This record gives sequence, structure tokens and C-alpha cells, in this order.
Amino acid sequence: MKISRSTGYALVAVGYIAQHYKEGAVLASRISKEYNIPLEYLLKILQQLVRANVLRSKRGPRGGFFLARSADDINLLEIIEAVDGPMFSHLQLAEQTNNAPFSIKMESICQAATEKVREIFKAAMLGDTFTR
Repeated sequence: MKISRSTGYALVAVGYIAQHYKEGAVLASRISKEYNIPLEYLLKILQQLVRANVLRSKRGPRGGFFLARSADDINLLEIIEAVDGPMFSHLQLAEQTNNAPFSIKMESICQAATEKVREIFKAAMLGDTFTR
């Protein structure tokens, strides 16, 4: 499994926003500077997170980004899938091999592994990733 750079930036940004929620809205430029993430790239990622209801955004002088819900109510799978789309096994080994028994078994193992990874990310809550 490979986690994309975009997803890595999303996880960093949401973690940063969660840590600084008491200060109000967090500017994307602040996250960009702090972690050397290209600002335009980060803004696109943050908008994906807004559309997925992980973050809220507010325009204007007191604008920026906030968590849409409590950090204890946001799981890492939501963040990952907001950026990279649904996590599932893309393998079609059985189809490729005319349903050879070994490929059916391999495909089943890969699907089970993907589901376990999804379960782990779904159980990992954002609030659990930082100390308060």
C-alpha cells in the first residue's frame, strides 16, 4: 500500500488544524510555511477536505480552516479517502487468469488485507494522534 503525497499533506494539515483549534481559524499559508508545502497544492487538498466534511472554511479577515467536527469524531480513513478516493483492491487476478484457483485465492487475500487496512484507519481517530 502506498499513501500519496497529497494524502500525507492532508494528514499533516488536518493534524495541525486540530492542534491549533483553540486559536481559531488556521490559515493555509501558515501550514504551508510551517511544513514547506506548496500553497496552491495545499489549498486544493484543503478544499477536498471541506467537500468531505472533514474541514470547514471561512473567507474574510478572520477566515481560514477549522475542523468540521470534533477531532474525536474524525477518523483517518475519512481524510485519506477525501484525497485519494475510496480505498479498495484494484486487482482482477481471477479475471486475468481465467479463474485459475491460485489467482482466486491471491485476490481474496489482497481484498481481505485491504479491508483490514481500512478498518485500522477507520478506528484511528484524529483526536488520538496528538496529546492534549
